[in-house]
Amino acid sequence: MNQDTNEIIREFLVNQATLTAIVSTRIYYPRLPENCELPALGFFTRGGKSTPYIPPIITPSIQFDCWDDDMYGARQVYRALYDVLQGIQNETVTVGGTDYMILGAEEEVQGQDLQDIDIPTYYRVLTFFSIMIRAQ
Repeated sequence: MNQDTNEIIREFLVNQATLTAIVSTRIYYPRLPENCELPALGFFTRGGKSTPYIPPIITPSIQFDCWDDDMYGARQVYRALYDVLQGIQNETVTVGGTDYMILGAEEEVQGQDLQDIDIPTYYRVLTFFSIMIRAQ
């Protein structure tokens, strides 16, 4: 698979009404832009696995940072993200004219409440998901 998994995941997330009702299109990778409006969601691929026996299937491990200016808001972003990802199966995503299928997603680490050290008015919930993707 040659496609950037971050693009596939972002394309899926920006089309999830439950999530975009909270963050709009403020879904960024690999990090939030400086002075980003909140609430927002940042994510990046931190690793994962693939198999040489089934090349079009990969399973990246994704770190998600759910941001807002208070912990309650950051938790709302996290809950919306959890609802759209946990346990999904066989979701088709089209990027650049190519179809990809998200075969499944599973939370690896439950949300952790954190306050930013450098910007004390930024709160986030940190979570990790494993997402299995197949090129069609």
